[in-house]
Amino acid sequence: MANFDWSRFSVRINVKAPLEKLYWCWATKEGIEYWFVRRTDYKKVDGTLYSAGDYIQKGDSYSWWWYGYADDVTESGEILECNGRDLFKFRFGNAGVCTVRVYEEEGERIVELTQDQIPIDEKAKQDWHVGCKTGWTFYFANLKSLLEGGIDLRNKNQTIKNVLTA
Repeated sequence: MANFDWSRFSVRINVKAPLEKLYWCWATKEGIEYWFVRRTDYKKVDGTLYSAGDYIQKGDSYSWWWYGYADDVTESGEILECNGRDLFKFRFGNAGVCTVRVYEEEGERIVELTQDQIPIDEKAKQDWHVGCKTGWTFYFANLKSLLEGGIDLRNKNQTIKNVLTA
């Protein structure tokens, strides 16, 4: 695996949902809590919090808390780019930069996330390349499940540990 690029990966999924709904799922507190995290603080540049349905802007920041983890486990970062339609880019803590694009391919809506600028030391390879790719794969499946069938796959029982769904 000497030529393997540990500094980046991409995951894609087709989802039967309108472009506007898919963008909402990333760029609003209400949207990202719908499929991804249990709690979100999206903050404006001046430090004030966004309301549930407000769309965040470039330069804003976030803090995310997941189901299955205590409140002291959080991820924070900055929104690097968002165009209000089909592009959402953010610094994912120390794990690199994530770029989300929504587009059409072969008549289907595709959500694609590329995480790059991942550090390439041994711990980062395990935690951020393998760990994040595994996590995004699950959460993309959950996004599809909720939008197409209404079933939330996340484990919301904090006492159950070491499951794929948390």
